Amino acid sequence: MLHKTLNNTVKFLSLSASLFLSCNWAHANEFYTHPNYMAFKQKAMTTYNLSGEQIDTAMSGARNIPNILNIMTRPGESKPWYDYRSMFLAEGTIQRGVRFKNQYEDILNRAEQQFGVPKAVILGVLGVETGYGANKGSFVTRDALATLAFGYPRRADYFSDELAALIAWTHKEGYPTNSIVGSYAGAIGYPQFMPSNIQKLGVDYDGNGHIDLRNSAVDAIGSIANYLAKHGWERDRPIGFPARYLGNDPESVIAKDLTLPRPYGELKRLGISPVNPLVKIDDLDLVNVIELQDRSGPIYYITYPNFQVITTYNRSRMYATAVWLLGTEVASR
Repeated sequence: MLHKTLNNTVKFLSLSASLFLSCNWAHANEFYTHPNYMAFKQKAMTTYNLSGEQIDTAMSGARNIPNILNIMTRPGESKPWYDYRSMFLAEGTIQRGVRFKNQYEDILNRAEQQFGVPKAVILGVLGVETGYGANKGSFVTRDALATLAFGYPRRADYFSDELAALIAWTHKEGYPTNSIVGSYAGAIGYPQFMPSNIQKLGVDYDGNGHIDLRNSAVDAIGSIANYLAKHGWERDRPIGFPARYLGNDPESVIAKDLTLPRPYGELKRLGISPVNPLVKIDDLDLVNVIELQDRSGPIYYITYPNFQVITTYNRSRMYATAVWLLGTEVASR
């Protein structure tokens, strides 16, 4: 009888502990009761071979950040080019870039030689993304990704997958998941890689056995170069040239899809040519034309496939142009 009573007591205490832990998670994790949380958890368990307890522990204390949804409705790319350009091609940013270049010149040269990506482009990405490490973001990455995964339906699947990748990465590396901070959209470190890309495209370029994009500028340089190379960077080929347009129908020359370039000869007949008369472009070169809005009116660039590769980092044509121009300016000083 005593044995049976003890067994019942143990079962009761175990059930109570289980309920207490579940209630604790439900209370501390603001997403625990979301209708999609269990589906997210199941997918993360299957994809990354995580246990339900590991996921719940990683999500313990997670908080919704409503301001992130407001930021998503007014990204920097909604500005006109002349305002967007001034955000990045500022003298202070250029000077930081020059100091960064001087400090890591040997690493930049090594990455350029190994991956074929010019150091100007690596410098441009680092400058536009974080001002050479000056602004890596201050949002708790887990909370930012969860806010978007469970509150931003248009891209909920994408951010849900990135949240799962974050939990898997931090579990593997032994980091507390809530210790990672970054951008409002969940990007991390000097190069602002999303969590899934850290494992897929990050490089341990300083050779210490860890890919540390938060603290190692050397790893960031190698990882950016590897990212662009894996996305199709063409070694020793141009990015583009400033252009003039003398036709009457800009829509006939402006690229609708950068992955579908046209022969330059065709665009030339429609009124596009380089601003610099010394620039010679073969009529068979496959290029695009982009248009940006300056204060004085539209400006044009003839761009090669390498420009489109930069847009795989961020789809905005203004972003890619800022990377190109900032990096070129920093590298030239």
